Amino acid sequence: MNTTYQGQHKQTALITGASGGIGYELAKLFAQDGYNLVLVARNAQKLTQIADDFKQKYGIAAKVIAKDLAIPTSPEEIFTELQQESIKIDALVNNAGFASYGLFHEIDMTSELQMIQVNVVCLTHLTKLFLKDMVKQGSGKILNLASTAAFQPGPLMAVYYATKAYVLSFSEAIANELEGTGVTVTALCPGPTESGFQQRAAMEDSKLVSGQKIMDAETVAKIGYRSLLEGKTVIIPGVKNKIMAESIRFTPRKMVTKLVRNMQENKH
Repeated sequence: MNTTYQGQHKQTALITGASGGIGYELAKLFAQDGYNLVLVARNAQKLTQIADDFKQKYGIAAKVIAKDLAIPTSPEEIFTELQQESIKIDALVNNAGFASYGLFHEIDMTSELQMIQVNVVCLTHLTKLFLKDMVKQGSGKILNLASTAAFQPGPLMAVYYATKAYVLSFSEAIANELEGTGVTVTALCPGPTESGFQQRAAMEDSKLVSGQKIMDAETVAKIGYRSLLEGKTVIIPGVKNKIMAESIRFTPRKMVTKLVRNMQENKH
């Protein structure tokens, strides 16, 4: 289900996971700045409501592509559809992602493999597909959603933490490769964020989030968006999150892993 897409002379941003949380807030920021949008998520109805709202408020064009990014063919299908409609992407936001909570050997395997597909494979695939044209035109911006989870192992969310370590490493590496091309890559590494993420991961009772004052999605998105426009490579929103991420470098890894395990465990 697609909304009409017009006005292709403007710059266009593609945002995955745009139906809520940080993805929605980033889409709104791009729309406020006059970017046309390509909104990707599974829920076509919700995306269409968002697209219609942004078109009315900000006078931009918005296209909806309803895809389940856990399906391996989705990135190629998105890219092909946009090529067929001659829609050029100036900013790519790989925001979609999810987590599973619990002991690795007890968590459903399908869920873990789908997480790797969305958090790692799809992000890499979309970046590969759209980056070549950005380099060719000498301009472009890519924002990849990593996490403070990227900086250490995460018992009880082992696969999720590992996927975010990949996103950070991948983003820093290609950012270096792209120096001088006019294309920048930014890894946004928020800590726990009010976004519906915890509910999906079934981790609301973990000490990491339960009873804690955590940053809201709008604040994280604003920090990430500003950093993207400034061409920063790695951004960690919040002083506390920055200190934690930096201190890990000077702490024995075994101790770090035990500390994370303690924070991740349920209060009850």
